[in-house]
Amino acid sequence: MEKNYQALVDEKIFFGGAADVEAMIKNENVEVVVDLRGETTECAYPTDGVEWLQVPLGDNAEGPQDQLFQQAINYVVEAYNSGKRVGFHCGGGKGRTGSVAIGTLIAIGKSENLEDAEKLAKSIRPVINIREPQRDALEKLFKK
Repeated sequence: MEKNYQALVDEKIFFGGAADVEAMIKNENVEVVVDLRGETTECAYPTDGVEWLQVPLGDNAEGPQDQLFQQAINYVVEAYNSGKRVGFHCGGGKGRTGSVAIGTLIAIGKSENLEDAEKLAKSIRPVINIREPQRDALEKLFKK
């Protein structure tokens, strides 16, 4: 299947848009899908043997959603730490997905701060585009 998603961590953590979920599952044997869309009611590719976790982040939320971002990052990190292959996505794989990628990189120790994490995430997936409320949420979580 066509690969329009990327590996945030080689062979362990994958990220992209909703249209990439089937390919993540078939190509990478993803076992956990963290869906960041608040606008949906089921997995983008429902299939047996894949755990679907939804964190309803608003793509155009007015204010920061730091608690929800923390929950999404925790789901990704917990799956990764337990040895599972995990994929996460929003609709297009740019804003919400990019924000969770940045937080995940910090949480697993691949980046030390938001600036470095954003540069690394964008070098892996150049379409990432963080909106101001998303950036505010990340700053609440990771600025010390």
